[in-house]
Amino acid sequence: MAAVGELAAAGGDTVVVRLPPLSEEDPLFQDKKRILDSRNLSCLCQVPISCSTADTFKLLDEMIEAARVAQMDELELYFYGDDDFRPLSARNELESLNLLLKILNTLLLTANDAAKGVLHVLHDEILLRLRSLELEDNGQMVTQTQNQDMEDSLLKWGEKHGVKTKLQIAFFEGAGRGMVASENLDVGDIALEIPESAIISEELLCQSDMFIALKGLDNITTETVLLLWSINERYSPSSNFKIYFEALPANFNTGLSFGIDALAALEGTLLFDELMQARQHLRQQYDELFPMLCINFPDIFKQDVYTWDNFLLACELWYSNSMMVVLSSGKLTTCLIPIAGLLNHSVSPHILNYGQVDKATKSLKFSLSRPCKAGEQCFLSYGKHPGSHLVTFYGFLPRGDNPYDVIPLDDGGWAGPHNTIVLAKRILIHPWMKKMVHLCL
Repeated sequence: MAAVGELAAAGGDTVVVRLPPLSEEDPLFQDKKRILDSRNLSCLCQVPISCSTADTFKLLDEMIEAARVAQMDELELYFYGDDDFRPLSARNELESLNLLLKILNTLLLTANDAAKGVLHVLHDEILLRLRSLELEDNGQMVTQTQNQDMEDSLLKWGEKHGVKTKLQIAFFEGAGRGMVASENLDVGDIALEIPESAIISEELLCQSDMFIALKGLDNITTETVLLLWSINERYSPSSNFKIYFEALPANFNTGLSFGIDALAALEGTLLFDELMQARQHLRQQYDELFPMLCINFPDIFKQDVYTWDNFLLACELWYSNSMMVVLSSGKLTTCLIPIAGLLNHSVSPHILNYGQVDKATKSLKFSLSRPCKAGEQCFLSYGKHPGSHLVTFYGFLPRGDNPYDVIPLDDGGWAGPHNTIVLAKRILIHPWMKKMVHLCL
């Protein structure tokens, strides 16, 4: 439910700031409600218009505390202490402050002059806190000087198709490409804007001959057809996305394509088992499709294009570059976003919320949740993933601490029906895992 705010009816002398109510569908609902109740916190806060600055800041602290609890994930809940009034994590603090900022921006649109005073005090203090957050960005990667003709062509292609950006493509030692701010960017600034027409999604696929040919086959999902379509587009000289596909790396270097030496070094580890299972699954999927499709649809599926190596490369592309986006039609779908795919991952990203196309402008906007200085690398988040997942599907490990790094351990059958056993201070049980506990690194 969207966050809302309002002027109280009682004389209009109070501003009511409402956080989104806790959802009973949230698995952590009862725990979050218990914490809010024990701290005498609420998702609704009344701020007198005549409130002093000092008292306004006290009320803001209560709002931030409530927002932290509302935005809490399972890991943060586990390590939460009853006397813990600090920020829970970089992610949680960014989401909490930005949620309140969004509510206050909405209130300011309709507030009368009397209410705007206290609203601006709250608004400006949140901005100050966001600007003063001291967060590490993957060890401040060092830029490298390289030929960027292909990257320049990609940006020109994007500009031709309506892309607006305040970012530049750069190369970083040990990390490949990323994007840096071309100017000082503040909270709320739009760093990148991609027209919906430039997004590769199943809505684009529906216009293709491949989709028409395969839509009657029950055992092929839309996601699989989209992957197959991208293979053809990558090697088609007439593709509308030719420049985008040409700018992709020749190899993604994810764990799915590790060579013999890398796999030998990992043998005996849990990551080795994960990699082998993932590769076997993809190989099985490929064998179910080919050569069958090449035989049944020879004009669409060329044998020299739909090889195992090209299929694996396409899988790596979608795993490492795709994003879940709500299109203007309201449908949530997996997409490839040209140029945006160059943004690197951080556990304390500059860009938090980017998953919905703006219906008014028909574009996907990447706005900043914290400042990014000119020349500084701009990050977003790929999600709350452990290192093994990032290696397998993205081909990297974040520098510094990853709070979502875990080691799965077999519990030997003693975890009980509800998986609630705690072994030590840094052990976390995930309820959706059967007979597993996770030891946080």
